[in-house]
Amino acid sequence: MNTPDHAAAGPPPGTSVVVSGKDAARVAFAAFVGTALEWYDYFLFGTAAAIVFNRLYFTTLDPTAATMAAFATFGVGFVARPFGALIFGWLGDRIGRRPALLITVVMIGVATGCIGLLPAFDSIGVAAPLLLVLLRLLQGIAVGGEWGGAVTLAVEHAPLDKRGRYAAMPQIGSPVGTLLSSGAFALVLLLPQEQFDAWGWRLPFLAAFPLMAVAFYIRRKVEESPLFDQLIEQDERAKIPALEVFRTAWRRLLVAMASALLGIGGFYVLTTFVISYGTTQLGLPADLMVNATLVAALVEVVVIIAMGRLAERLGPGRVTLWGGLLSAVCAFPLFWLIDTRNPAAIVLAVAAGIGVISVAYAVSGALLTELFPARLRYSGVALAYNLAGALTGFLPFIATALLQTSGGASWPAALLLVGLSLITALGGFLGERLRVKDNVVAA
Repeated sequence: MNTPDHAAAGPPPGTSVVVSGKDAARVAFAAFVGTALEWYDYFLFGTAAAIVFNRLYFTTLDPTAATMAAFATFGVGFVARPFGALIFGWLGDRIGRRPALLITVVMIGVATGCIGLLPAFDSIGVAAPLLLVLLRLLQGIAVGGEWGGAVTLAVEHAPLDKRGRYAAMPQIGSPVGTLLSSGAFALVLLLPQEQFDAWGWRLPFLAAFPLMAVAFYIRRKVEESPLFDQLIEQDERAKIPALEVFRTAWRRLLVAMASALLGIGGFYVLTTFVISYGTTQLGLPADLMVNATLVAALVEVVVIIAMGRLAERLGPGRVTLWGGLLSAVCAFPLFWLIDTRNPAAIVLAVAAGIGVISVAYAVSGALLTELFPARLRYSGVALAYNLAGALTGFLPFIATALLQTSGGASWPAALLLVGLSLITALGGFLGERLRVKDNVVAA
């Protein structure tokens, strides 16, 4: 399964780039902070889609249809993400990784804060859901350029033998974003229902404005990737990076997409869908479901750190393979626990489920960045990750629709999780054999 030599080639011999562990740690931290904000903003929408938007922005529909409409709006963000990958992939591979990341962090912060200012359906009618979709599109475009650039910058500043741990740093932004978003909603859910609906749910969205300022300040201090500087010096930049990815590295793109499916789609099945399933189908309190995701986020942080180190010894592809197989085995038992309606069992199921899918997710940054050469890396990584996101973003919507055909049973959702897991396991198996090594040395 080889790609053309040009796509698979690393830097020319004798042109090693010097990197240092100190710089790598500083850049990885900046990537983490920005990514945590991006995911905080992005995940807020998922939680709100499950418990707020269905009631306040789609009030003319029956409860099931309103939930599906809210999830469809949620999925729109995933459709927009590949466009963000194209736009910011070009910027990151042509102009620089750093400016692309500065733009994305501002863009998603503004879009998210504006959701907190958006009037509901009873105030401005059909304009409310339309504007909600527009802001979700802007969120999706920004996130489409964010993650690929964050892991690319972190990896390209890191020594080869420590890329696993530094590539895992932006991944930790996901559970931290979950903790922040779920924690914010857990707090405002303590308000009386009337106050929560009137203004309480808006507070987590409005917090995006000050958080954006902090993330922008930290990222401004990050230096450009030394590998990208080398590409400029040697005039090796791709003219239209995305086109080259599709033309010369499409096999690598497919493998990268496969390896990323579980970490994206599985997460939303076990959070966004499970929150909705628990509250609407099982009649469980919303705060129980949200708090379960908080516990799961803590578990995810530990798993990501451990798997990042393990990837340095075994290779990220092998870790992805075993993570996919483990998730496939656990899928049905996890939903059986949720169906017990027992609060402790539900928290255990969500935490364990997020933990097992995080095995593969933890090393996605390390694997995807090594599937593409430096000249195509930002575009290749961003496209792979966000095309995978576009394919899986509607899974909460699909799983909710399947509930109607299964009489409310959870087995279709479990089966979806099994399918994602096996595809990701295959992606890890193939990806380990296609990794590209940059010519870098430690300072």
